[in-house]
Amino acid sequence: MIFDKTDKGREEIATRKHHLSSKFRPLLVMTDGNHSAEYLLAKVAGLGIDQHALDELLKHGFIYLLDEEPAPAAERVTAPRRIGPSSVPVSGTPVPKLADGETQLNALSHFFNETIRNTIGLRGFALQLKVERANSIDEFRALRAPYLEAVFKAKGADTALSLGGRLDELLDMHLPTQ
Repeated sequence: MIFDKTDKGREEIATRKHHLSSKFRPLLVMTDGNHSAEYLLAKVAGLGIDQHALDELLKHGFIYLLDEEPAPAAERVTAPRRIGPSSVPVSGTPVPKLADGETQLNALSHFFNETIRNTIGLRGFALQLKVERANSIDEFRALRAPYLEAVFKAKGADTALSLGGRLDELLDMHLPTQ
């Protein structure tokens, strides 16, 4: 089973509006529509998170089974998607926004490189090499989970959640990739 975030889940990551328990937040952050529930649970097992957390996120509408459609628009809350000065910066890291003529791939590469250097430091060198080799949105999307895991280990849940929300905004843009 593969899960993805609903708009409510994205909103919770960005604003903490729904006051989700801090125990469930790492699992919500890692839920990306690309990895199976078993994979996600294995990654967060060391934090004491189990199937119950996944069930709670599903029950409260933060995630949905990818085979299913999310709740109809009338039943869900649409998270504001802002990129720019209104985003919450984390300890000097740049706020993701596209400069004139910048492509989504360039923006993703810049975001990863700047935030890896500022939050993970030298421990992120191998991850930076992977970023340099990434040539598509899907390759950047595949780096999302290891990136957030490294940020979580280096700076904690709050920083990982903030950067994860900003990364999701960049990954979900519908812009030219060349």
